[in-house]
Amino acid sequence: MTTQRKYEQTHPWITFRLDLTRAHPNLWTLLGQAVTFCRQVSQAALPPDIAKTFKTLYLSKGVRATTAIEGNTLTEEQVQAQIEGKLDLPPSQEYLQQEVENILHACEVIESDIKEDKPLLLTVDLVRKYNGWVLEGLGEHLAEGVVPGEIRTYSVGVGNYIGAPPEDCDYLLERLCEWLEEEIEIPFFAEEEDRRVAAGILHAILVHLYIAWVHPFGDGNGRTARLLEFMVQARAGVSFPSAHLLSDHYNMTRTRYYRELDRSSQIHDGKGDAFGFLQYALQGFVDGLQEQCEKIQGHQLEIAWEHFIYGLFAKQKRSSAMQRRRELVLELGRKREFVFKADIVDLSPSIARYYADKTDKTLTRDMNWLVQKHLIVREGRMYRANIGLMWAFVPHLKVDRFVSLLFSTHSSRDENE
Repeated sequence: MTTQRKYEQTHPWITFRLDLTRAHPNLWTLLGQAVTFCRQVSQAALPPDIAKTFKTLYLSKGVRATTAIEGNTLTEEQVQAQIEGKLDLPPSQEYLQQEVENILHACEVIESDIKEDKPLLLTVDLVRKYNGWVLEGLGEHLAEGVVPGEIRTYSVGVGNYIGAPPEDCDYLLERLCEWLEEEIEIPFFAEEEDRRVAAGILHAILVHLYIAWVHPFGDGNGRTARLLEFMVQARAGVSFPSAHLLSDHYNMTRTRYYRELDRSSQIHDGKGDAFGFLQYALQGFVDGLQEQCEKIQGHQLEIAWEHFIYGLFAKQKRSSAMQRRRELVLELGRKREFVFKADIVDLSPSIARYYADKTDKTLTRDMNWLVQKHLIVREGRMYRANIGLMWAFVPHLKVDRFVSLLFSTHSSRDENE
């Protein structure tokens, strides 16, 4: 006769089951979009310097989000400074820096292990190790009785939610790791790699949800859950920048994040259900992936535009006028928005030098020539590079909408960077 464990009465929603036949069609739609976008990001071709900036941007977003949800007040800019080794805080805030450094270190180790093809299996020891990393060096800021990496022996709660009974935590972690290391049958995906990514995304969200449900540690459960979520995605083939998106989503929608966690254990008269949290997480993941793809498209469009301009002017007879016009249209392309004619000479120091000893008539002739060649477009007294020329297969009436979308994406990126 099997002895019933206490959690089965107190936490009946912890079942280690997910009947995907009950999933709403929208979940499959979101999962399909996520897999497609993940493939686009992972296969994107970018120059190394741009790729490094892109990766650092999302690392800082993910690390900042993982700690901010738990109350860390460092900004994204400060996290980037920490990544660069330039952050200097007063003694009263050093623990905030330590929290961020702990997550950065953990992400670096996970990335290194995956790049070196080291096996990363979900085990109780791994979960405990991640919690130890999360809480390292924070001793005096932890509650009494909290030991980094040690499963709790007492009851804990977050708000109105009480974690699983302490006597069951070890057992529950073992069950969780065994369950998520099993093969999961994902229909509707023809490619094996796509099935692996889809399963990895689902497993990542589930490991997060179950760690939140069990709450096996005295502190750092949320950060540990999000680290595990990052690892499970990355080992399944999700790119490192994309694997940080879920944490950023939870932080940006923090109120709903806690509401969905709470709802997941209360729905169906206290029997619980993971599907609501899965859909919430997947929607945010897909939104973040779409934005990443748009940023990548923006970079690629910029590179293609400059290549096109250099190639076009190489066919022109060399002269100071042609060199001036080439640099002018390139600078307008970098500006990415309409510019008043009166402001054009101030676009950059190099443009200012080109027109320092020229009259307004010279600028007018240059602008008219570029308009005639369809390299820039004019609206009243404003001009913009005609980057829409690069959209070979977008219906004509939609070109401006696509270009505007990429311009706004770039502007957002620049503000964050």
